[in-house]
Amino acid sequence: MIPTITTRTRLAAVTLALVLCRGAHAQQPMSSNSRQPGAPETMAVDGRIAAALQQVSAERIRANIEKLVSFGTRLTLSAQDADSIAAGRGIGAAREWIKREFESYSKDCGGCLEVKTDSFTEPAGDRIPQPTDIANVYAVLKGTDGDDAKRIVLVSGHYDSRPSDTLDVKADAPGANDDGSGTAVSLECARVLSKLKFPATIIFLTVAGEEQGLNGSQHFAKMAKEQGWNVEAALNNDIVGGDKSAEQDHSVVRVFSEGVPVAATEQEIRRIRGLGGENDSGSRQLARYIAAVGRAYDVGVHPMLIFRLDRYLRGGDHYSFNQQGFTAVRFTEFREDFHHQHQNVRVENGIEYGDLTKFVDFDYVAHVARLNAATLASLASAPAPPANVHLLAKELENNSTLTWETSPGATEYEVLWRATTSPEWEYVQKVGHVTRATLKVSKDNVIFAVRAVDAQGHWSLPVVPLPER
Repeated sequence: MIPTITTRTRLAAVTLALVLCRGAHAQQPMSSNSRQPGAPETMAVDGRIAAALQQVSAERIRANIEKLVSFGTRLTLSAQDADSIAAGRGIGAAREWIKREFESYSKDCGGCLEVKTDSFTEPAGDRIPQPTDIANVYAVLKGTDGDDAKRIVLVSGHYDSRPSDTLDVKADAPGANDDGSGTAVSLECARVLSKLKFPATIIFLTVAGEEQGLNGSQHFAKMAKEQGWNVEAALNNDIVGGDKSAEQDHSVVRVFSEGVPVAATEQEIRRIRGLGGENDSGSRQLARYIAAVGRAYDVGVHPMLIFRLDRYLRGGDHYSFNQQGFTAVRFTEFREDFHHQHQNVRVENGIEYGDLTKFVDFDYVAHVARLNAATLASLASAPAPPANVHLLAKELENNSTLTWETSPGATEYEVLWRATTSPEWEYVQKVGHVTRATLKVSKDNVIFAVRAVDAQGHWSLPVVPLPER
């Protein structure tokens, strides 16, 4: 939403009155969620990250998607015995190829990636007629810095595919876009980013069982929760092939994020309602962060923030992470063509059905891969978000005082705020290396957050304060 001139004037007038308790500082307006050109504040560009993004290859992505399609079907229920793997058909063959790809990237970087398989048996259910072995394949780029290495950001795509009938193990299911494209994004991010080192850990994940009921991602997210992983952000890519329909908008990629966290307790939901925080979940902050990354780096595609968990009454693997209380979002092309999704390959009444490679825009997938890689690298380079962020509410006053704890590696902190009706952060105040700041802005009129910044200008995710009486 672009603020009107009247709104801009009113906000500008408020800005002039802002003063920190430690002294006055110039205010820095930030952009709204707009494709219009302008001069919004953006995060500092890290030259190392920018150079890495140039290594993302549409041709490599094409080759990977074509290889995934070559397995005929990647239905989770399809063959995974030794003979089928040797013959190169079925999900087992796809799984083994993905594992070899990750291993080849690790070899190229001197063994920097730890390639793993998360295998389990899914019991019989609605789309699983009998107990079925499922395997998630992933590669871990371990962080370099002590406690920071415990922080995890991850990218995912599902490598299983499906024909019209989710139980049809014989039909071809090429799955070029859904979700060969998302799998290719995860693979390409691993190839490019494994050449670099980051303080925090990055996981490059490919899951199976998505089409049967998010089986793979549910198992992985539960494992992460049970083992106490600090998953700071999960980027799920599903249908990011930029289908070549006439109505497609190749300049944008949708970023879906939950509002009220699905894992919130009743007490937390009551607090969210009371504070007007329905638009400020961790996933919404991640979506806003991605928008800022898109403004900072020349990735070739604009993040279009959709403040909804997923497409209307539909779901994806990011939901599995949300269910476990993790911050997660979904990337999806602007307009899906349902003739090329969940369909047997055929021509009927002059319409060509099937999720075929020829409908994928590989340059578009590369743009989305760059956006993912830039987000992963920025988060993995940044300090941890400030902890225990509070907004003092004991006294009735129009000034607003925020407090927080220090983040290792942070050299300064910034207080953000926006009108309650604005989709993105509008103003930022640098407050230095302190843990308390008072602003002459009424907490009744805006939403506040605090983020940590390091010496190179890397931003943490912002944290919205809790009230402290």
